[in-house]
Amino acid sequence: MSMSEKVLVIGSGGREHALAWKLSQSKEVGEVLVAPGNAGTGAEGEKVRNIVLDVKKFEDVSTYCTSNKIGLVIVGPEDPLANGIADHLNSKDIACFGPSLKGAEIEASKDFAKQFMNRHEIPTARFKSFTEIEPACKHINEADYKALVVKASGLAAGKGVIVAETKDEACKAVKNILEDKAFGAAGDTVVIEELLEGEEISVLAFTDGTTVAVMPPAQDHKRLEEGDNGPNTGGMGAFCPYSKVTEEVLKMIKEQILQKTVDGMRKEERKYVGVLYAGIMLTKSGPKVLEFNCRFGDPETQSILSLLKSDLYKVCKACTNGTLSSSLPDFDTQHSSLGIVMASGGYPGSYQKGVEILGLDEACKLGVKVFHAGTAKKDDKIVTSGGRVLVVVATETDLYPAYNRALQGAGMIKFDKAFYRKDIGHNVLSDKSGPEVSQIINGMTYKDAGVDIESGNELVESIKSVVKATKRPGCDATLGMFGAIFDMKQAGFKDPLLVSGTDGVGTKLKIAHILGHHDTIGIDLVAMCVNDILAHGAEPLFFLDYFATGKLQVPTAADVIKGIAEGCKQAGCALVGGETAEMPGLYQGEDYDLAGFAVGAVEREDVLPRLQDIKPGDSVIGLCSSGIHSNGFSLVRRIIEKKELRFDMPSPFKTGKSLGEDLLTPTRIYVKSLLPLIKEKKIKAFSHITGGGLTENIPRILPEHVAVSLDAKSWSIPSVFGWLAEIGRISESEMSRTYNCGLGGVIIVNRSDATDVLNKLKSAGEDAAIIGSVDKYTGKQRVKVKNLEVALVQSWRHVPGVSRKKRVGVLISGSGTNLQSLIDYTRDASNNSCAEIVLVISNKDGVQGLQRATAAGINTKVINHKDYTSREEFDNAVHLSLEAAGVEIVCLAGFMRILSGEFVKKWRGRMLNIHPSLLPSFKGGNAHKLVLEANVRISGCTVHFVAEEVDAGAILIQESVPVFPNDTETTLSERVKVVEHKAFPKALELLASDSIVLKDDGKLEWKHF
Repeated sequence: MSMSEKVLVIGSGGREHALAWKLSQSKEVGEVLVAPGNAGTGAEGEKVRNIVLDVKKFEDVSTYCTSNKIGLVIVGPEDPLANGIADHLNSKDIACFGPSLKGAEIEASKDFAKQFMNRHEIPTARFKSFTEIEPACKHINEADYKALVVKASGLAAGKGVIVAETKDEACKAVKNILEDKAFGAAGDTVVIEELLEGEEISVLAFTDGTTVAVMPPAQDHKRLEEGDNGPNTGGMGAFCPYSKVTEEVLKMIKEQILQKTVDGMRKEERKYVGVLYAGIMLTKSGPKVLEFNCRFGDPETQSILSLLKSDLYKVCKACTNGTLSSSLPDFDTQHSSLGIVMASGGYPGSYQKGVEILGLDEACKLGVKVFHAGTAKKDDKIVTSGGRVLVVVATETDLYPAYNRALQGAGMIKFDKAFYRKDIGHNVLSDKSGPEVSQIINGMTYKDAGVDIESGNELVESIKSVVKATKRPGCDATLGMFGAIFDMKQAGFKDPLLVSGTDGVGTKLKIAHILGHHDTIGIDLVAMCVNDILAHGAEPLFFLDYFATGKLQVPTAADVIKGIAEGCKQAGCALVGGETAEMPGLYQGEDYDLAGFAVGAVEREDVLPRLQDIKPGDSVIGLCSSGIHSNGFSLVRRIIEKKELRFDMPSPFKTGKSLGEDLLTPTRIYVKSLLPLIKEKKIKAFSHITGGGLTENIPRILPEHVAVSLDAKSWSIPSVFGWLAEIGRISESEMSRTYNCGLGGVIIVNRSDATDVLNKLKSAGEDAAIIGSVDKYTGKQRVKVKNLEVALVQSWRHVPGVSRKKRVGVLISGSGTNLQSLIDYTRDASNNSCAEIVLVISNKDGVQGLQRATAAGINTKVINHKDYTSREEFDNAVHLSLEAAGVEIVCLAGFMRILSGEFVKKWRGRMLNIHPSLLPSFKGGNAHKLVLEANVRISGCTVHFVAEEVDAGAILIQESVPVFPNDTETTLSERVKVVEHKAFPKALELLASDSIVLKDDGKLEWKHF
């Protein structure tokens, strides 16, 4: 694909501005041309420019596209689609994102759309169509439902719908359409519909004619006036997502409405590529279709595309290529977007044009995006040229701040008789119509800005008891005052010095966020602060925390603070207060950050380090860490990301926990173990091993004339450090200056005191050891660590269970490409595989798979089925060979023999097969042929347990690939093989790591998820 594709966008409104804006962000797109565009598209950026082109003359459009090498045409408005522009462009081999003339009839004729929905059993309102006034009015008066919705069947620029309040009003609407020709030829037929009750939403979807990819639901405000009053318009504002739609209802909309519609179009040979827009009423009996549109909605598009994370060009191109299933769009689920339409005075009736617009730059400085609709450029000024002039869109972490920001932005923009609604989103913002709606319209609250004072108060109440439990002599740990008082005399100090420290937890927080485990991260926060002041000999007295978030979640914050309280108890200090800051816009969603502040005291004569007392020959004692503690997690996360691992995967350390849970092991607090020894003056210095590791923290406690020598074999290194060093290929020097490598703290003592100190530490529960000595500094390294590389290797390889890999046998008949993928995966040390291939058996001699195994040093065996009189006899020979090799798991990798029931029973729950289709579809040996004959658009591979029925065992892993219209069995097979080589190793690892078990009922039990 070219890196400078040209895209033509047809249209002139806010929708087209949004499309051009989003397309210009694609790295694949070199230029976006808009015909005719508006003042906004003309000023969008270097990639976007307006062109003069009569889009009603399709021959001119196709000639322009051919001459200018346009790679994709995206049609914004419905009129060109309803007139067949997509058909014309496609006939010229020009890719067009938009349905055919027959497909566009879903919007162009409401009568057709209603009949279509009936044919395909798509839920919609009851209706009847008419071309004469008298029978239409008779139906309105006699129907057994509220026949109050009157629609012009044809295209009426979004204004051909009248929702009457009385039967008389409905009859007048019929007369206005049929007799007075209010909507011209669009009103030759009227559709009389049942008045549905409920919330109205817009659900749009991308489609390539087979696959449907649903966009986040939005809500449009059609009525002109606040409170959803006044005449219908093209839309006065919209927001996305509409949060009241449950996943279950959205799934129903996708399957029962959108997918059925696309399938129905295909069955009726109505080519439908592009966007399918469903106006939905959420009734008590379920979602029902109000109308269909055959293109992006306006103003919904402006809000929806603001949340699109994927490349719009690639998604649209995939629709035109029929490959949407492999290029599904991704939307931001952490933000909300809200757009306010600014209209000309008099709209939707007559209005003045050419009015200068001011304040656009000032509004943009607020962080909003202003999309132009009815604007033009005149004498270097931007002026109005339509009824709906601008859409001011704000995207924030929640709907409240988005509403506020958009409203503020609209207020900055000025033009004569400008009008906009101030209640966009009120149905969700107020959570029901009532008194709060007027508050949203007329008065702002702190909660509207995203700060919930009530949640803050609720948090304080929920933590009072755990905070109270941290009280100690000198402080009662009571919350609620402006500050906290500490009585030093009551705490027993005579001539104290105060010592303070502050720290955070770093990106270890990200893992807590990912796993949703927040109850220990507070211990880390306290540990990082109190261990630091302990390095000065100080006893921690009190602690304060700072918790900052975009949106306060009381249960999460409460868990964090409970952890802080537990850390304070371990350190013997009081939790006297803190700050909970809710800052929407600064932090995303529910993300939070932490900071801690500890204050301690030490008698003047006990201050550490005692630099004048440290001398060569002193002993260095190491205090073992509980793991990584709280430093170096950015590197940890980078390694896990690069190796495509997951924090919720089973821990490689065989603890029975997930990897993330092991990494969240809280930092050890050394206060209660060390303070008595400090007061006995047994400790000359204590170094807290934090960021900077061994080589940068220990020198902080050394006088200039000495250095230390450490032996890494003398202390116990947790396996996590050896694992990180191996899979991340981290050098010995980098490990020692980044991580604690198993030492959370280091103390220096007289050699004569070393044994006594060591015994007292062990009695206090510390895992401690003499790890080295103080030497004379020779001008080279201040900290020498020998045997670290060896110790790291041993720490990882000696974890119980890790070196014990499951023995795997592979059965083949041919080239062995899947065998090679299994070999490559299990032999790659960075994968830490729980499987080891020990035997490859083939029923044919001389096949390439045997050569692959031999090259990898794996034992091979040929057992020719032709040498046996029965299938059972052959299978038994295979079984005996597998057992003799100690095989525990069998993989069938292109093994072209149907195994006997007896063999399958012997290896039940321990034998895997890979099949080249998405089972249970297309079983058997001709899967690719069957896929192509069925004209499906997606296939793939399946790894499953082997059962007596062919291709019928429980499924472990499936991977999908698109099926292209011009595919052959060969091309499809090659594409499927690529994902087979990913899927088979994944499945083997699940089984070998005991993450999955086949139960007696034939279903899977997932052990670690």
